[in-house]
Amino acid sequence: MQYQNLHAWHVTTEQARQLQNELSTQVVRRDRFETIKTVAGVDIGFKNNIARAAVVILSFPDLLLVDGVVAESRVNFPYIPGYLSFREIPPLLVAFARLQTEPDLVIVDGQGLAHPRRFGLACHLGLILDKPTIGCAKSRLCGQYDEPDAEKGAYTDLLDKDEIIGTALRTRTNVSVVYVSIGHRISLDSARKLTLACCKRYRLPETTRYAHRAASGKVPEGVIFVKESE
Repeated sequence: MQYQNLHAWHVTTEQARQLQNELSTQVVRRDRFETIKTVAGVDIGFKNNIARAAVVILSFPDLLLVDGVVAESRVNFPYIPGYLSFREIPPLLVAFARLQTEPDLVIVDGQGLAHPRRFGLACHLGLILDKPTIGCAKSRLCGQYDEPDAEKGAYTDLLDKDEIIGTALRTRTNVSVVYVSIGHRISLDSARKLTLACCKRYRLPETTRYAHRAASGKVPEGVIFVKESE
């Protein structure tokens, strides 16, 4: 699938910060999508300076694997909290470029608007792909919230300086919340509902679970493996 080259990737931390501040104004915080029939999940594993980026596509709402790519490539940007998209997106784009199926929605194992500069990985990837994206993170980067009720589907607002930047969502009864936020071209309400629809029996969405297995070396049948030079 095709994507937009919005900027160079060989940048300093200060240049990365400036790009985040500039591009955050382009994030669309409302629903701009039609019927969701396919949903992608992404995850990355690292060994030294080599990334193994996995993109899997599942049918929706039945969540069956229909396509996927695992791509190995070298990374150039260091690990710096708050700037992970500059490290992770280039390897992910290698995988996205080899997909045969274009997803209607992408769920990212990371932050969207729930980021100090309102421009986490899900926002950055959404702008580049021009796709609806959701950030569904296992841990909180910023903001405060009240613990929601214990039942599956319960949620509370994630707030930062009186701004709602996401939601703390219970995807399974009596299990720790996940942190859902807007990535691009989706409302927070839709992001929450679609994330919950992708969580069948576990805390994390099936998209994330498939992608994590692929990135860790357990590549499912039907997912291809490539290296950047291929």
